[in-house]
Amino acid sequence: MARAPTTSDPFNAIAEPRRRDILTFLAETERSVAEIVDELRMGQPSVSKHLRVLLEVGLVDVRREGRHAYYRTNPAQIKAVHDWTQHFERYWQHQLSRIKARAEGTASTAVRPTGDHP
Repeated sequence: MARAPTTSDPFNAIAEPRRRDILTFLAETERSVAEIVDELRMGQPSVSKHLRVLLEVGLVDVRREGRHAYYRTNPAQIKAVHDWTQHFERYWQHQLSRIKARAEGTASTAVRPTGDHP
């Protein structure tokens, strides 16, 4: 099965670690390209390329003010990704609960004083 193009699928777009870094940095407030470049220590052409991909898949929005562009996350698209990952969070919570119960059960039987029998 062919992989979806990065520019049409949010999941392929966020597979790139630097794009995730950009999204994390934009999570709190909108930022200019220069702020992203400075904070993440990336070259401006690279930041612009990653922002273009994130914009094309709808994970960020842009506001223009004169010659400056300010980027921010698009909550609706981020929510779609978040909702999908929630399925796995529930899975891992269940797995961790099972591990904890098993460890506590093992610990309680291991600490049982000699002479006590179940």
